[in-house]
Amino acid sequence: MAVDAAETVQVRSALVRLRRVTGLPVAFGGLVESGRPQIRISELSGTATAALSSLAVVSGSGLGGKVTALARPCAVTDYSASRQISHEYDAAVAAEGLRSVLAVPVVVRRRVRGVLYGALRTAQPLGDRTLNAAVEAARDVEQALVARDEARTLLSAVREPSGPAGAAWEQVREAHGTLRALAQRVEDAALRAELLDVCGRLAGAASPGSAAGEVGLSPREVDVLACVAVGSTNAAAAERLGLRPETVKGYLRSAMRKLGAHSRWEAVVAARRAGVLP
Repeated sequence: MAVDAAETVQVRSALVRLRRVTGLPVAFGGLVESGRPQIRISELSGTATAALSSLAVVSGSGLGGKVTALARPCAVTDYSASRQISHEYDAAVAAEGLRSVLAVPVVVRRRVRGVLYGALRTAQPLGDRTLNAAVEAARDVEQALVARDEARTLLSAVREPSGPAGAAWEQVREAHGTLRALAQRVEDAALRAELLDVCGRLAGAASPGSAAGEVGLSPREVDVLACVAVGSTNAAAAERLGLRPETVKGYLRSAMRKLGAHSRWEAVVAARRAGVLP
């Protein structure tokens, strides 16, 4: 899968957050290049030179390559002297003046899609707090990549000439609800807006010519209806959306009133007819 600009933005944002949370002076990283067993270092934060820029890290080589091969975090206290890794990239690391380095994989559906690094210019152990923060930064990137992959899959489905039908539409509807719930947990505002735009296009593909805006449902009301549409109870919808069951019930009542529905299922049917849900 090709690396696009939006994906590298996620890496850049994660590196900035990593430095802010840990106080590490340097962070860098990149994603797997399409069709190649290597990571391309594309994003640098806090570096003093361009030595690491565009560096291709092959799986199994160096610290990042070890992380790619093992799909688990690793760290070394003194990079150039470490016996835990191979040393193909010592020149670039030394040019930047790095000593202690950690690396964590970005893993999506059991496949390493990238690596994030954090580093010190002194040789001292990197503690659990720092490593855990790096893992959390990688999880943020993973979440964003999962969301973008899901959006691509859904859009491909509805772009087929005949469009999805029957059981296929049920899969689209389930994924639509998952994507809306996931969008609310994405910190990046631009990515969240992009995901919600995809959801809107999916709903519009199911009911072309409808005017979803005329119904006047709030985003959270749509989120709740999307959960109800795939059979979630109020409690299940609350857990999925990070809300209280009473709050979900309130959103559902409000949506039913706006749609002129007298039951949960009537509300879902009305929302689909209005182009709010696929």
